[in-house]
Amino acid sequence: MTCQPDSVLRRLCLAARTPGLDAAAMDSLAAGCADFTLLEKPEPDALERAGLKTAAIQYLMRPDAERIDADLRWIGTSGCRLLACTDPQYPKLLRISPSPPPVLYSLGVHETLCEPQLAMVGSRNPTAGGRATAREFAARCARIGLVVTSGLALGIDAASHEGALDAGGRTVAVVGHGLDSLYPAEHRWLADRIANSGAVVSEFPPGTPPLARNFPRRNRIIAGLSHGTLVVEAARESGSLITARLAGAAGREVFAIPSSIHNSQARGCHELIRQGAKLVEELEDVLAELKISLLDQLLADPAVTAASPATLDKEYKILLDALAFEPASVDTLIERTGMNSESIASMLLILELDGHVAPHPGGRYSRMAGR
Repeated sequence: MTCQPDSVLRRLCLAARTPGLDAAAMDSLAAGCADFTLLEKPEPDALERAGLKTAAIQYLMRPDAERIDADLRWIGTSGCRLLACTDPQYPKLLRISPSPPPVLYSLGVHETLCEPQLAMVGSRNPTAGGRATAREFAARCARIGLVVTSGLALGIDAASHEGALDAGGRTVAVVGHGLDSLYPAEHRWLADRIANSGAVVSEFPPGTPPLARNFPRRNRIIAGLSHGTLVVEAARESGSLITARLAGAAGREVFAIPSSIHNSQARGCHELIRQGAKLVEELEDVLAELKISLLDQLLADPAVTAASPATLDKEYKILLDALAFEPASVDTLIERTGMNSESIASMLLILELDGHVAPHPGGRYSRMAGR
């Protein structure tokens, strides 16, 4: 991670507080001067040519210097990093999503934001089964190196973060307020755990309260960071359906887990499935859709590359020997090898990426001819 000069950091703080400033305007400002000098030494005509609106120009002509100084003090003590949308370390998937934030505040391991991610969202008041399902799916994602991204809210969000962390994985929390005061307050401990190996991020400056209007904006970042969004359990009016719609608008995959027709917390998922979301019963259903977009990034991950069976180790050979050229289910492979389902799922993904096995409908796999 590169150290940001104080002058650039101040300008990014200005940018984050400038009303109506968007990523396109940041691009124009950077084209004129990579360190955004114009933000601190504003020239109205030049700002207008860069695409800034009247409200933005007026703010930059008379910024709240005390507030900016306070922001800088908090950043200095918190270890927060500001990422401009023009920064090479700004997450690429988010950058190409609709309306990416011009500046992103990040606490934790900032590089996590550029790793392959699956968004997991759902009800704030889930059933016990929904909570358990979120934990299980998140744990399985973690074991194959997929980062779980969610919103730090009560319910499914928290269960998803916890499932990934408990499995030794990484997770990203996107919040709808300033990072100086976490909401809900009882999740401060969870945010600290997340930041130890992943990241807690926001587009909102310090001191921004958790207003209701902020959360749809938060949701577009969750969707924009991720290759796909999995809705675990959601009522018809759930805010997580907003995330799903935003994921679809960004050209990302949308997944939903069905449940009993008597479970009111699942009706939003059923509605998504009727609208074309992929029905998910197991993680392999998600991986089958994401494997093309994830291929390069997963193989670039040192942990996955180390496990790649270019020269097959003993466990991979056992699994391949258990696979015939007729399709077999994961349950069948568990019986044949004695391995657990998580290990088999992870190994099958890597074998598939390496061209050793082929997927079939119903979560079944077969050995490729000649391999």
